[in-house]
Amino acid sequence: MSASSSPNPPDATQARVLEAAGQVFADKGFERATVREICQRAGVNIAAVNYYFRDKEHLYIEAVKSACHGQAEQVPLPAWPEGTPGWVKLRDFIQTMVRRMVDNHRSQWHRQLFLREMAQPTAACAELVRAGIRPMAEVLSGILRELMPEVPEAKRWLIGFSIVGQCLFYRLAQPIVTMLVGEEEHRRYDPTLLAEHITQFSLAALGLEKPLKTPAKRGSKRGKTSRAGK
Repeated sequence: MSASSSPNPPDATQARVLEAAGQVFADKGFERATVREICQRAGVNIAAVNYYFRDKEHLYIEAVKSACHGQAEQVPLPAWPEGTPGWVKLRDFIQTMVRRMVDNHRSQWHRQLFLREMAQPTAACAELVRAGIRPMAEVLSGILRELMPEVPEAKRWLIGFSIVGQCLFYRLAQPIVTMLVGEEEHRRYDPTLLAEHITQFSLAALGLEKPLKTPAKRGSKRGKTSRAGK
């Protein structure tokens, strides 16, 4: 019996193996991780992997799927009522993406394994796209279609990639960002602040609201009125 073929939730032993596997794979990757270490961490006999998952490769695929589902369960997209404006959906989508990437209260191995698979794709990548990435991409595509119905689909894909890329940046480049702005300033970069910035920036770039303005220097009347007539 494999995890992928069973419609039932994993039992306690199977869940322990999957949790331990996710942690080890996230830390070491597929090649360096060993079934023995995973089983030792889970406190089970090494035969448990063969019983539940057939082999190491299928265990890895199930761990990647678990990471994907875990993020979606922990930070789900909202259920938008009919009539919700497109820009609100875009803001909520971005906030969901950012929270999945940078919220430190979430399971670390879920996010780490997800990012590792994107950087070093394996046989699990197709399943990752099918189960997690494509559904999110279709939601974003629908939002962009609503906001820009006249824009060709190929262009909307590029716009969607640019929006998601901004969300990923704050995870992938976190150490560099911290060095550039300093620890104190970086602590202000919580998911809400980042999501609001990315939303405002993206809407402005798409011409869906007024361009971003450079804050005027304190006490400068000219700075406050320079765009007033535009």
